[in-house]
Amino acid sequence: MIFKYQVDAAAPELAGRASTEFKSVLKQLGVNAKIIRKISIAMYEGEINMVIHANGGEITCTVDEKQIEVVMADSGPGIPDLDLAMTAGWSTASQEARELGFGAGMGMPNMKRFSDEMDVKTKVGVGTTLTLRFNL
Repeated sequence: MIFKYQVDAAAPELAGRASTEFKSVLKQLGVNAKIIRKISIAMYEGEINMVIHANGGEITCTVDEKQIEVVMADSGPGIPDLDLAMTAGWSTASQEARELGFGAGMGMPNMKRFSDEMDVKTKVGVGTTLTLRFNL
């Protein structure tokens, strides 16, 4: 099963909607609550990053009998230093995003921490595609 969600940076108040909707789908499918929690946290972090750093994007979630895959793709600025972006506490969030309570620098580290597998493809000036996998 495949589920697609649009993340609109022009509507930051809707950030988190995709992860909330997908969480409801996973509950209806009977997925283990601990796995749902991990997916919800990681997906929310990705949504926030898409809003504050990348002008939005698309999330595609694929569910099969062995795993759940979440692919977050944007055409934002890309990540110039992926190692630095994976450092807890490091952030390039704007002052405006920080004033809204975002930009603590835990997005990428939390996505890695809560997923079973994480793959990042990024190119400066082109965008980023982040793939998270969760074993069932």
